[in-house]
Amino acid sequence: MDGNGYFVGWGTLTLINAGLAQAKNRSGLNWFLLSIILGPVATFLLVIMEKK
Repeated sequence: MDGNGYFVGWGTLTLINAGLAQAKNRSGLNWFLLSIILGPVATFLLVIMEKK
């Protein structure tokens, strides 16, 4: 079993989170970096946060 799929999925999630953050008038770069560490938790936080 190859573990590359895990990293591809996590990397895709970080890009999605950066785009979602920018759509909510927040720093895409900051949320990209935060998403590398938090992953799905960062996505959840972005979804529940109100637009700036």
